[in-house]
Amino acid sequence: MATEVAIVGAGLAGPLAALLLAHNGWRVTVIERRDDPRTAGFSGGRSINLALAARGLKALAAGGVEKEVDPLLIPMRGRMTHSRSGETSLLPYGQRPGEVIHSVSREGLNRLLVDAAERTGRVTFLFGHRLEDYDPERKTLSLVDGANHPGTFQADIVIGADGAGSALRQALAERGLIRADEDILDHGYKELSIAPGAHGAHRMEREALHIWPRGGYMLIALPNLDGSFTVTLFLGREGEPGFAQLDRAEAVQTFFENEFADAAALMPRLTDDFLANPTGALGTVYSQPWQVEGKVLLIGDAAHAIVPFHGQGMNAAFEDCRLLAERLEPGCDVEQVFAQFSRDHKPDGDAIAKMALENYIEMRDTVRDPGFALRKELGFELERRLPDRFVPRYSMVMFHHLPYAEVLRRGAIQHELLMRLTRDKNKLEEIDLDAAAEAARQALPSMRKGSMHR
Repeated sequence: MATEVAIVGAGLAGPLAALLLAHNGWRVTVIERRDDPRTAGFSGGRSINLALAARGLKALAAGGVEKEVDPLLIPMRGRMTHSRSGETSLLPYGQRPGEVIHSVSREGLNRLLVDAAERTGRVTFLFGHRLEDYDPERKTLSLVDGANHPGTFQADIVIGADGAGSALRQALAERGLIRADEDILDHGYKELSIAPGAHGAHRMEREALHIWPRGGYMLIALPNLDGSFTVTLFLGREGEPGFAQLDRAEAVQTFFENEFADAAALMPRLTDDFLANPTGALGTVYSQPWQVEGKVLLIGDAAHAIVPFHGQGMNAAFEDCRLLAERLEPGCDVEQVFAQFSRDHKPDGDAIAKMALENYIEMRDTVRDPGFALRKELGFELERRLPDRFVPRYSMVMFHHLPYAEVLRRGAIQHELLMRLTRDKNKLEEIDLDAAAEAARQALPSMRKGSMHR
């Protein structure tokens, strides 16, 4: 019986999976192409902070590191929208004190998880080794180290956690063992920064995700512990406006002053940073299946990378780690576990991919519609009246643990209901709330029936 596991990727999901499997009694080797982040520092190319929500927090608690993570977190209570004229409005994410999401440093969380996994005494990290190929018949990983020296590593069980550009997924696809499709969005992104104020003060509301919705594009900003904000522009690659047009300092400055004047005033290095920083790609990965014969399994972005507009990429990956560790114990039928995991959770991966794309439209456009605020207000009222039946879709994703596929199904019913109940209405007082609650009761089964939460 195999007792060794190899995990490809030491970003975020890889170390957490290693930590959880080590708690189960496995010995794990984590293989990573980058150098050790604890000594090499942040390598760039990816967002420096992320949104951590209930699914991710539950997985971190399963690993016993939730208290260590807590000092890295900044709670964000809602979306702070910024109009072109500079007016702001906070739209709360939830209606209970604990219904917040958290801005967290990618680098800080990465270092913490690597340390925690190593402390188990059952996890070894092999940094600076790039995966070139994987042969499932020989159970052999072909590697190249930092000096371009080839080598091999054998493992009976391999887990791919090497991100959206997964080398392991590519190796499996090239061998015809899985199908992997990538759907690249025609929008890209560019990261910028708002520096801290005096004595590390935040120069905008600290406990909010700031958003400048402009219809076909948007700017967002997440707070960091040092008082800075990570700012990201999401925009079409072509068209007007588009990244292709913003190739000169004058064009960049004019665009920001016209569209995001209050943000531009806080970024004196705007044009230099804009022209120096790369334009990143956005896309969705669909893999089928996620595993091969109980020998290799893809999790997180390696299996189901999504666009970042629901803040669920890391959370979905962490949930994969937790759900897998609950099943993968020494002595189990690994082939059965992998097959069932792939079969059960592929629909969830597809569902959150769809919801993330839909949330982009909501964030950049729908949020500006007065009807959106009314539907959100009515949704909160129905949740107060029917907490076991009606939970807004955003809340189900961020604050609950329903399978994503179930969230998508219930969310569609709720959306149709809210659209119907608010048609031709401008204020909550115009709606018969008793009748609305009864309609919701009839349309939605109780979430207490069966085991919907996992």
